[in-house]
Amino acid sequence: MKYWLGIDIGTGGTRALLVRPDGGVACGMTAPHEDIVMHRPLWAEQRPENWWDAACKAVSQVLAKGGACGSDVAGIGLSGQMHGLTLLDRSDEVVRPALIWCDQRSQEQVDWINATAGKEMVLEQTANPVLTGFTAPKLLWVRDHDPGSYERVRKMLLPKDYVRFRLTGEYVSDVSDASGTALFDVMGRRWAWPLAAKLGIDASILPEVVESSAPTGRVSGSAAELTGLAAGTPVFGGGGDQAASAVGNGIVETGLVSCTIGTSGVVFSHLDEAAYDPQGRVHTFCHAVPGKWHVMGVTQGAGLSLQWFRNQLTPALAEEAEARGVEAYELLTEEAAQAPAGAEGLIWLPYLMGERTPHLDAYARGGWIGLTAKHTRAHLVRSILEGVSYSLNDCLGIIESLGAEISAVRASGGGAKSKVWRTILAGVFQKPIATLQTQEGSAYGAALLAMVGTGAYGTVQEACRAVTVERQRTEPDPDLVEAYRVPYELFRELYPALRTVFPRM
Repeated sequence: MKYWLGIDIGTGGTRALLVRPDGGVACGMTAPHEDIVMHRPLWAEQRPENWWDAACKAVSQVLAKGGACGSDVAGIGLSGQMHGLTLLDRSDEVVRPALIWCDQRSQEQVDWINATAGKEMVLEQTANPVLTGFTAPKLLWVRDHDPGSYERVRKMLLPKDYVRFRLTGEYVSDVSDASGTALFDVMGRRWAWPLAAKLGIDASILPEVVESSAPTGRVSGSAAELTGLAAGTPVFGGGGDQAASAVGNGIVETGLVSCTIGTSGVVFSHLDEAAYDPQGRVHTFCHAVPGKWHVMGVTQGAGLSLQWFRNQLTPALAEEAEARGVEAYELLTEEAAQAPAGAEGLIWLPYLMGERTPHLDAYARGGWIGLTAKHTRAHLVRSILEGVSYSLNDCLGIIESLGAEISAVRASGGGAKSKVWRTILAGVFQKPIATLQTQEGSAYGAALLAMVGTGAYGTVQEACRAVTVERQRTEPDPDLVEAYRVPYELFRELYPALRTVFPRM
C-alpha cells in the first residue's frame, strides 16, 4: 500500500504521521524534544539538531509501527513551529541555538525596524506590524548581541525548513511559513526585497519560497539511511504549523474557522481575498492553499499555561496519571470541572511569554487576579482554562470584525481533547465547538499537501472535502454563556489596568 508522510516539527516534539490513500490515518509516532532553554525571563531557545534527531526517530518509528518500508511512501509534507531563527554557516553547520516563536527578547530591534524603515513601509511590504515573535527582529538581535555568530551566517531557515534541508540538501521554505518572518511580501507571495535592503539584511541568506503543495527536493541517500525512507522520495513545501493545521481541519474555504490549542492558541480563518486589521492585532498571512490567505489571532501561552501549572505546581501528578493509565492533563481538567464556572471571581491572565492578540505586548506578564483563601487547586486550574478561553475569544471577536461569518468553530490540538475545555470554549465563544474524526492537525495537513503535490487530489480544497468529517459538536450551554458574561468583561479590563506596570517588572 502507498502512504503519504506528514512530519510536524512542534515545540515539544516532532510528530510523524502515515496517511492512507483514502485519507485515513494509518499510524503516528511522536519523538519528544529537549526542554526549551530559557536563560532569562521571556527568552526561549532550542537546538535545531535536536529537531532533526527527533524527526529521524519519529519517522523510523512510524514506519516500523505501520509495517511500512521507505518505498511505500509516495510523498512527504512538512509542517512546523513558525518564526524560529535557524542559522547555518558555510559548512551548513548550525551557528547557534534557534530563537523560537515565543522568544520575546527583541523589542529593541522591533523599535529599530520601525524607526529605520517606518511602520508604513513595514505594513506596506508585509501586511503586518513587526513583532518580537517574528524572525527578522530575532536575526537583528543576533547581529547586535552576538556579532561573532552573525558574521558566520550564510543561510536563514525556519524550523521545518531545517529538517527539509537535512532531508534533501535544499534551502526552501513555503509562502505560509515565510509570511511570519517580517521579511515577506504577503500580498505578492515573495520576499520583501526592498524591506530587507532597508534593514541591511543580505538577501542571499533567504531560502527559495514556493507554494505549499509544490515539490522542493528529494530524500538524499544519507537521510534515507537515518530515517528508513527511500532515497528519491519527493518532499513538498508544506506549511507553517497553523496553516498546515488549518488544512488538516478543512479550513480552506470561506466561512470556516478553527481554534487550535497547543503550546500557543490560535483562532484561524480562511480568506479568499487578503484583508488585514489596521491595528495589527491579528496576522494576515499567505495560506497553504495556492493563491489564498488567512487571518489568525494568537494567544502565546495557551496550552503553555496548563503545562506550566502541571510542571511547576503538581510534581506528583505524573505518577498518579501513570498509575491510573491516563494523561496528567486529563486529571487536571477533571479537577477543574469540580469548580464552578467563573472560578468564584478568580481570573488567569495567560501572558507567560508576553502576548500577541490583541495587545502586541512583549512585556505582558501572567498571573492570577482575585485569589482568596477560599480558592482551591480546582479553582486555579479552571481559571487557567477560562483565562485562555477569554484570550482566544478576543481573537475570535477581531476576526469577526473583519467580516468573517462564523457558524461554528472547529477545535483541534491537545486542548480540544478535553470535554471540559470544549464546554468552556462553547460557553465563552457562544458558538458550537466541533471536533473532526481526524484530529491530527498539522502533521495531517502536511500529509494532505503532499497528496495534492503527488496528484492524489487535484486541489487542497478537493482533498479537504474528501477527508474532513465532523465527529461531534459541543453546543453552548445557556447557563454557561450567562455565567461567563461578567468574568469575560473583567478579564478585558485587567490588561489595560496593568499595562504600564508590566514593563517596570
